[in-house]
Amino acid sequence: MSHLNLGLIGNGAVSALIDDRGRIVWSCFPRFDGDPVFCHLLQPGDHETGRGAFGIELVDFSHAQQHYEANTAVLTTLLHDRQGGCLEITDFAPRFRLFGRMFHPMMLVRQVRRVAGAPRMAVNLQPLFNYGGTAPEITFGSHHVRYVGAETALRLTTDASINAVLERREVFVEDTLTFMLGADETLHEAVAVVGRRFLEETKNYWHAWVRSLFVPVDWQDEVIRAAITLQLNACEDTGAIVAAMTTSLPEHADSGRNWDYRYCWLRDGYFVVNALNRLGATRTMEKYLSYILNVAAGHEHGMLQPVYGISGEKTLHERTAPALAGYRAMGPVRMGNLAYAQVQHDVYGSAILSATHMFFDHRLFRRGDVDLFHRLEPLGQKALANFDQPDAGLWELRGRQRVHTYSSVICWAACDRLSRIARQLGLGERQDYWRGEADRMHEIICREAWHEGKQAFVAAWGDDALDASMLLLHEFGFLAADDPRFASTVAAIEAELKHGDFIYRYVEQDDFGTPDNAFLVCTFWYVYALQALGRKDEACHTFETLLGCCNPLGLLAEDYCERSGELWGNFVQTYSMVGLINCALRLSRRWDQAY
Repeated sequence: MSHLNLGLIGNGAVSALIDDRGRIVWSCFPRFDGDPVFCHLLQPGDHETGRGAFGIELVDFSHAQQHYEANTAVLTTLLHDRQGGCLEITDFAPRFRLFGRMFHPMMLVRQVRRVAGAPRMAVNLQPLFNYGGTAPEITFGSHHVRYVGAETALRLTTDASINAVLERREVFVEDTLTFMLGADETLHEAVAVVGRRFLEETKNYWHAWVRSLFVPVDWQDEVIRAAITLQLNACEDTGAIVAAMTTSLPEHADSGRNWDYRYCWLRDGYFVVNALNRLGATRTMEKYLSYILNVAAGHEHGMLQPVYGISGEKTLHERTAPALAGYRAMGPVRMGNLAYAQVQHDVYGSAILSATHMFFDHRLFRRGDVDLFHRLEPLGQKALANFDQPDAGLWELRGRQRVHTYSSVICWAACDRLSRIARQLGLGERQDYWRGEADRMHEIICREAWHEGKQAFVAAWGDDALDASMLLLHEFGFLAADDPRFASTVAAIEAELKHGDFIYRYVEQDDFGTPDNAFLVCTFWYVYALQALGRKDEACHTFETLLGCCNPLGLLAEDYCERSGELWGNFVQTYSMVGLINCALRLSRRWDQAY
C-alpha cells in the first residue's frame, strides 16, 4: 500500500520523491509542474510491475534503511538482502555554483555502490509520458538509453550494462554504478567521474548554504531539514515557490479533495520567504519578489490572482488524468487548479508582506527603495478597496463568497506595512496616509468580525463560524498578545476546533462535506498563539506532538489522521515545514543559554 514515507531531492529545476526502498515514485519533467514521467505514487495497480518508477531492485530483499546526508539534499538508501549483502543508493539533483551562476540542470543522479556481500540487483526504469497514458519509444547506444515521448525526451547515461537495464536483468554489483537521467544530451566525460564531481560539489553547496543559516539552539536538525526542503520548492529560474511537489494526494481517504499544488500561491510564497528570512536565507525572498513584481506588471488595473504558474502563467485550467487511478486508487488525479480564477483579497497583503523585509534588512545587496515602495502602493490601494468585499477566502471555498476576516486582516496588514515602510524611507506624507487608512480599516474589522456571543473573531463578517486562521491575529500585529480579545478568540477555537491534540481549519460543511483530518499548519498556528499568550509548556507539548507526525526523514504533508497516524495530502507541504521552523524559533532557548 502507498504511504508518504518518502524523501525529497531536487535542485530548483526538477525534483523527485523516493520511497523507503529507493524507488523514484514521483518526478516531473522538465520542471516541477511538468509531466510526471515517474508517476508510480498515483499508480497503485502497478506496484508489482514498477511502471512509472525508477527502481533499484535488490534480489532476495530483506530490509532497508534511509537517511539524508547531514545538512544536504542528498538521500542515501541502504538495501539489505537475506545473505548479508548490502547496496547503497545515493540520490541527488546537482546544484552548485559554476562560472559565477547557479548550475541546476534538469538531471537526477543515482549512484549504486556495493557495501557488503555479493548483492545482485535489477534496474527497473519505466518512465511514462502524458500523465501515465503513454509508454515511451526507447532507443539506445553503447552507454545510454533514450526515452522519447511526444514532447519530452530523456536520456539515461550510465556505466551499467545497457542490455541489463533494457531487459531488467539481475546482475551482481561489484563496485559502483552511476546513473544520470536528464536532458537528451551527450555526456562528454566518463559518467562515473562526472557523477562523483557533481556529488561533491552539490554536498559542498548545501553545507555552505546551511552554515549561513541562523538556527535555534533546540531542534536544529529538524529546522535545517525543513529549511532545505523549503529551498527545494523554489524555482531557481523564475523565483516562484510551489506549495508542494505533488498533485492529487487526497486530504483524507475518499474525500475527493484532490488538488494540484505544483503552482505558486502568493499567500504560501509569503509564508515561505518569511520563514527563510528568519533563518537568514534572504536570497529566496529577493528572487520571489522579482517574480511577484513581474506577475503584477502583467495585470491591468493592478488585479492579482491567488495562484500562478511557475513562469507566471495566469491560466491554470483544471482537468483530470484518466490514466492515473490516484493515490491508493482514490482519484481523481487533477492537473491545473481552478483557484486561479477565484477572488481572494488577501493576495495584495501577501505580496506587500513578502517585500517588507527588503526595506529593513541592511545586509541585502538590493534593498527596498522609494521606487519599489511606489510599485507596491497600487497593491495597497487594491487592499484598501477590497478589505470589506466578499471573496473565496484562504481556504478557497468554491461554493460561496463571504467577507472573510482573514482576508480583511491581511488587507489591513498591507496598509499597516506601507505606513511602516514610508516611515523608514522618510516619506512623511505617505506614512500618514497609510497609517490613517490602516487605522480606519482596523476599527471596521474589529466591529464587523467580532462575535459578541462567542467572544471571538469569527471566520466571516456577520457569521458565527470559527476559523483557525484567527490564531494569526497576533502574528500579523492586528492584536497585541495581551489584548483580551486575542485570548478569548484562542479559547473559543480550542473549544470548537480542537480535536485531541490538533486544530482543524473549521468544522462547518464546505463544498465536499466536513473535513476529516487535521490541516497541520493550523496546529502550528496554535503553537504560535500559545507561546504569545505565555503558555509555553503547552506550546512545547503541542510542538513535540507535531514533530511526532513527521515521516522518518523529518518531512510533513498537508494533513494528518490522528486515528491512523498517517500523513495525507500533498507532499512535501511548504505550509507545514514553515510551521515547524517558526515554532522552533519561538520556543528554543537562546544561544547564550545553551551552555
